[in-house]
This record gives sequence, C-alpha cells and structure tokens, in this order.
Amino acid sequence: MTFSIGHPAAPPRADVVSPPASDGYDDGDDDVDIAQATAAVEKSAKAGIITPGEMVTEDPQWMRGHGTTASIGSSAILATVAGTLLRTNKLLSIQPLRARYNPEIGDLVVGRIVSVETKRWKVDVSAALLAHLPLSAINLPGGILRKRTSTDELAIRTFFSEGDLLVAEVQSVYQDGAASLHTRSLRYGKLRNGVFLRVSGTGGGGGVIRSRRQVWTVQTANGGGHVDVVLGVNGYIWICKHSRGELVASSEAAKKMNEITRMEEAISESMYSNRNDEIAPQTRREIARLTGCVRALVENGVRVDEEMVTAAYLASLGPDVDMDVAQDGLGEPEEYQGGSKGSRLVAAALEAVRG
Repeated sequence: MTFSIGHPAAPPRADVVSPPASDGYDDGDDDVDIAQATAAVEKSAKAGIITPGEMVTEDPQWMRGHGTTASIGSSAILATVAGTLLRTNKLLSIQPLRARYNPEIGDLVVGRIVSVETKRWKVDVSAALLAHLPLSAINLPGGILRKRTSTDELAIRTFFSEGDLLVAEVQSVYQDGAASLHTRSLRYGKLRNGVFLRVSGTGGGGGVIRSRRQVWTVQTANGGGHVDVVLGVNGYIWICKHSRGELVASSEAAKKMNEITRMEEAISESMYSNRNDEIAPQTRREIARLTGCVRALVENGVRVDEEMVTAAYLASLGPDVDMDVAQDGLGEPEEYQGGSKGSRLVAAALEAVRG
C-alpha cells in the first residue's frame, strides 16, 4: 500500500476587520483608545498577583518586557512568571515574587564556598550559576603582594574551604551570566562571630535592595556594644560582633612600631582564621534582636536596607511593641519579633521613616 505526504494545511485565519476610514485628521478617538487601554492595564495591576499564562492585555499598542511573552496568533501579552504588573510608559513587565539573583559589576555579595578547585573556589551567591573566586583575587596572609605559586595552590584550603562564608565584590560577569568575585580589600574576606540569614534579594519581592551602604555598624542598647550588619545584594545577610577593637589594637601597634603596613599585615593574618571570638551574652541578645527585625521586614513585604533595619531595631526597643509579654514572665522572649509583634514593629518602623 502506497501513500504520499502532502504539504501541511495552513491554519484558518480570522477575519481582519479594518477600521473605517475617516476624512481629515482627528485624534480624539485615539486618545479615547489610549485612555481605555491604560485603564484596563491599571485595572489588571490593581487586581493583585498575576499568574503564569494569564493574559495581561490584548491591546497591540503595549510593548512586552521582562516576565511576559506574546501569544501565538494574536496580539495578546501573556505573563510567564508569577508576580505584580509594572507599567513604564508603554512597556509592561512582571516583577516576580521570587527570582534568582542577577549579578552586576560592583555588587557586594555574601556567599558560601561550595567546592575548592586547583586555582579557584566555587561560591554560592544565590544566582543561576555558581560564582568564581580565583586564587589571584584574594589577599595573601601578611599582605604580601606577589605572584601566586604552586605552594599557594597546595595550601588553598588554608584560605577558604567548603562551607566557609565570605563577603566579596563582583569584579566581572562572564557571557554565560556567572560572576567573578574578588576580596582584595580589608572590608572583604571570611566571616566570623555572627549569624547568617537568607532572605530574598534584588531578584524580586520584598527583601534586600541596592542602597547607598550595604555594610554599617549599629550601636545597640542593653550593653550589647557595636554590631556589624552586612546586607548582600544577593539576599544573604550577615550580622556579627563588631571587630573594631582588633583594628584599633592593630593600629596602635603600628603607631608604636612606626610601621605603615603593620596594621594591614596583622588584619590579613587573622582574616582566614576559623575560630570565633568570645561574644558576651548581651551582644548575642542584640544580634538575635536585629535578626528578628530583618525577618519581620521580609515577612511583611518591606524592603531591607540600612534605613528600615535601623528604624525597625529602634522600634523594637519601644514599649508599644512588647505588648505580648505576659505579666508572669511566660510570654514570648523579648528578642522574638515574629507574629503580631512583628507586624506592629514594621508598622512603627514605617511610620518613623515616613516622619
């Protein structure tokens, strides 16, 4: 039995109705159409969260941006991710509720060492691909400036090993989207004496945003002393005991010995230590309070930056937030900032920021 394969039939085309021709130039109808289209898009934006596959608009005058796609056979714009609708002039885009971090040059990130290779480390920075930290992009112990040798490659685990946390800066981004990091500064390096916290980053939703300062020191109350807060743009946060005392001691030793580079050498030698220092209970308590403030901000969908974290911490010290503590002492701990207490804390922080 023989058979033949013919050409595929074209899909049926819908009848296209052309608009009636008008004599003269009149843009009144165009203004009405634009107003109606804008009102329809704003109505979709106010509807709440848009789900994947949901139609955003059918008007052909809108351009599709990130998180959208064009429907086959029509001018409709469909959502490809779950999120909220953003309108920039004629551009429609969807801000995802959760997304991977997209590295950019100059970003300050907090990462975790995943694997150790011959001349580099693989670092998890919550991106689609693991970041690279070359051996040539770190400070050697003692602040020595020289070319890396095979001896350094054999001792690569003495600098960073699997599971270590570090703060670094994005030096470059490869064509495939992977980031290359560096720690060639006294501000960067291995992290110790603190608590790691993971929230949403700049990919979407409420979380860490790019701001003027990503690292600052908080003067805590209740005898907690100074506490450092490191907000990684990728959503990784580190809250730790302030190391100002070590820096001051090193600088005083440098002044006594009249050596300019003595401080840098002392700091870089202790930079790769894996032993935590002794932390007073008052400092631990305030670190836990700051951690609870950050979690409360994220749970209530508020941005996490220096202004909001500081305002939330000051609000947590007020008497209005501690209404849940029972008179018999069986209530929630003072450092706990979740539940209804967290909602009141965020509301007080927002009110303080707005003035």
